[in-house]
Amino acid sequence: MGRFFPLAGLLRLRHLQQDQAASDLAEANARVAANEARRGRARSALSATSITPDTVAAMNAMAAARSSSRSMLADLDALGRNNAASLGEAQAAFDAARAEALALEKLEVRHHETVAAKDLRAEQIVLDEIASTRWHQNPTDTPTSPEKGDSE
Repeated sequence: MGRFFPLAGLLRLRHLQQDQAASDLAEANARVAANEARRGRARSALSATSITPDTVAAMNAMAAARSSSRSMLADLDALGRNNAASLGEAQAAFDAARAEALALEKLEVRHHETVAAKDLRAEQIVLDEIASTRWHQNPTDTPTSPEKGDSE
């Protein structure tokens, strides 16, 4: 097994895809927030007008303005539904890209753990060989304990 992760290029591609999906998700969130702010401003502007019409022409103009405002709010609601749908799609795309990158990240971790284990195993074999060679070269140099009767 090589020292470098063989799927590193694919992992970089998956990270780029994840970054792009995150960017798309942030953009969709911004569109939803902007639409909600616009809708809130329109509603507060409509509720702030409390003019009582004095003439028939003023009443007709007020009815036309309210009708136009209702139409504008309906358009904003439709745009909000479209933005919410695109937000859902962007979230799903991000989740999928994250899952693909996460799977490769787990493979990379497992690869590095395997390489580290092989390195440790090879090092242990070398240490065992060194110890074995030393022991075979000097088998009589074993430590001896003093005899009980020799101490005078």
